[in-house]
Amino acid sequence: MFSKQNPAGPEQAVQMTTMTKHQLTDKPKHHYITGGLALLALSLFVTAGALAVVKPITEASPPPVYQARQVLDLPSPLPAFGESASLDAPFMDETRIRSGDTLAAVLQRLNIQESNLQQFLVQEESARSIYKLFPGRTVQAALNAQGGLEWLRYYHTPGTRQGGEFVSKWLEIRPDGNGGFVAQEQAEATETQMRIAEGEIRHSLFGATDAANIPDAITFQMAEILGSKIDFMRDLRKGDRFRIIYETHSHQGREVGSGRVLAIEFNNGDKVHDAIWFQPEGESGGYYDFDGKSMKGAFLRSALKVSRISSTFGMRRHPIHGNWRGHKGVDYAAPTGTPIHATADGVIDFIGVQGGYGNTIVLKHGNNISTYYAHQSRFAAGLKKGDRVEQGQLIGYVGSTGWSTGPHLHYEFRVSGTPIDPLSVDLPVAKVLTPQQMAAFQSKLGAFRSHLNFLAVLQDQDETGNDTEINLASAQ
Repeated sequence: MFSKQNPAGPEQAVQMTTMTKHQLTDKPKHHYITGGLALLALSLFVTAGALAVVKPITEASPPPVYQARQVLDLPSPLPAFGESASLDAPFMDETRIRSGDTLAAVLQRLNIQESNLQQFLVQEESARSIYKLFPGRTVQAALNAQGGLEWLRYYHTPGTRQGGEFVSKWLEIRPDGNGGFVAQEQAEATETQMRIAEGEIRHSLFGATDAANIPDAITFQMAEILGSKIDFMRDLRKGDRFRIIYETHSHQGREVGSGRVLAIEFNNGDKVHDAIWFQPEGESGGYYDFDGKSMKGAFLRSALKVSRISSTFGMRRHPIHGNWRGHKGVDYAAPTGTPIHATADGVIDFIGVQGGYGNTIVLKHGNNISTYYAHQSRFAAGLKKGDRVEQGQLIGYVGSTGWSTGPHLHYEFRVSGTPIDPLSVDLPVAKVLTPQQMAAFQSKLGAFRSHLNFLAVLQDQDETGNDTEINLASAQ
């Protein structure tokens, strides 16, 4: 993925070890910060000198080299060669499942010589999950000094939510001491880390987040959180910048899933949009802007995450009837089956076939506002008139029912029954926090805001030609 060069001399050799990935390529500049939750007190790291700022080498100024040294006392007396190593410690091996793998091939790569193990795995009902060999998943084995199996583990579900907790699941097989084996499904809570990253839009949001090593699941959250402020299909501009704090989950040192976005700041043109996750005491959590206004009640600009606008609000020549008539909404072209999401909390006022609109859902919101979702191929299972839906909830799928020449979503935004252009109207926002809640909110905001401001300073340094990368070591 990265193009590497052969250094011609000692100075360039130092350069290869200190330059960041994006210095070796012409990818967009970005910073990537990882660390445990206990490391959010950034000032402690600055005081301890744990931050390393790396700048590109120029002919006029050779690169500074920072060294840290700690002298360790040797044990007295010194152990004899090999004395510190225990022959009782098992030898561990690991393999990653490949496409087309068989169980026999996996066991062979792990050098497992147990003649009756495969027969046990075939016959034992509690071990059946090992036959779902998902490519990319890992299998580990521990062998003793004689080559006998200590245990075999198949991590079939590296990360998933269970009972409100993010866990890692695996199948574990151990000898039973009588020439046989026992199999048991295991689960363990993952560790949560916090990451801080920034990026700059060059071509697309996903391109920028990929360059910043931000998981796609977090990118989708970014679009959902700021969807009421930014139309990520129309409003993005080259040079737009973002700074983000988010969670990841890991198990045994491996990242196994993404958590939630904790805070985000997005510079879109001359506007700055921000959001922070906050859960008032005794209430459900949600996202608020930095002024403490809830974004939950705001309207999303689009009901589709991926699409393009095929017809805007206003007069147009009707694609079927051929005459000029007013178009009361916005058409979003997308493949049949693309998920449709409610743009705000509401109640289903109509669900069914409505003339030329085909399969349609009408949602009623507060302040005499209603939204229409037409031409659907089908509705989300279980929905009926009178049901309450939440912002972002799946309500149906793109189709081409009714008067339609191709798959798309016809979306309307009405106030007191009058259609309004959803792309230009100032969408409503929700209530602000109470004074008591605001005090708790400000306390939490302050912890995140200092890190976002720090990233903003680094982004400004990039504009002057200085490229930097900061790493926070993880500590438990």
